[in-house]
Amino acid sequence: MTKDLLGLEETSEKEIRFFLDSTETFKEVLSRPIKKVPTLRGKTIVTLFYEPSTRTRMSFELAGKRMGADVSNIAVSGSSIEKGESLKDTIRTIEAMGTDLIIIRHGKAGAPHLAAKTTNACVINAGDGAHEHPTQGLLDLFTIQEKKGKIAGLHVLIVGDIAHSRVARSDIWGLTKMGAKVTVCGPPTLIPVEIAKMGVSVSYDLNSVLSSADVIYVLRLQLERQKKGLFPSIQEYIQYYAITKERLAQAKTDALIMHPGPMNIGLEITEEVAASIHSAIQEQVFNGVAIRMAVLNYLLGGKEHEVDS
Repeated sequence: MTKDLLGLEETSEKEIRFFLDSTETFKEVLSRPIKKVPTLRGKTIVTLFYEPSTRTRMSFELAGKRMGADVSNIAVSGSSIEKGESLKDTIRTIEAMGTDLIIIRHGKAGAPHLAAKTTNACVINAGDGAHEHPTQGLLDLFTIQEKKGKIAGLHVLIVGDIAHSRVARSDIWGLTKMGAKVTVCGPPTLIPVEIAKMGVSVSYDLNSVLSSADVIYVLRLQLERQKKGLFPSIQEYIQYYAITKERLAQAKTDALIMHPGPMNIGLEITEEVAASIHSAIQEQVFNGVAIRMAVLNYLLGGKEHEVDS
């Protein structure tokens, strides 16, 4: 593996398994009364988010601090970025301050790749446009494995706004490499024509595929990224694609419900379903810190045995 984590498309099955196995160790650390290890003491991590984030940014910050690293945040608002500083110049400035690792979220696909080519520091893609969100993909894989005992052979149904979802793409790359069958479902206007080339099945009829799904992964309807006319109305989307109590009754009795957050409650998923015994949504949030600890540990050269110190 390179010095960076830019996407699961270029991450091998062996590397994915390593991250999942390492996460078990760090999740145990998080269960201790004192949730800290000195693995990354002396390392400096900077988060650079050009788009809003709560879960991802906070979990990276907590992961770094739990491991003893110095973590700093750059707010785009009020920085030189607002004055027109280029991404390359920003990255070079951050590196010049002695930074070991940069975590970047950007609205343009490929921005983290450009950053990685610009710096000797490690770079983690925390979401780039509608391209990828690799650590979300890894935490989703870990949560599925934890709840289901395996990934290979499972049928994972991803429902909703596939076209604008970087999470969907990372999940698809990861799930298919780990041996799962993946079906994407949503309005035709929200499913890219080329998505089948990623090795998934495509359905526009949610009711026809619900009953065979082991995992139902609900995506947020990204209204802020959409142009008008992608579907007739919110009410029609709810009618055909929302995961409700009635729809959940059509699924397997042990079907797992997941969502990357934030949720549009009442739109793509109801509160009742999100809070049901089928839901692993809160586990996803908790597992986000542990998986990011595993990634930071790997990229910054931390030794596995130090976790037990």
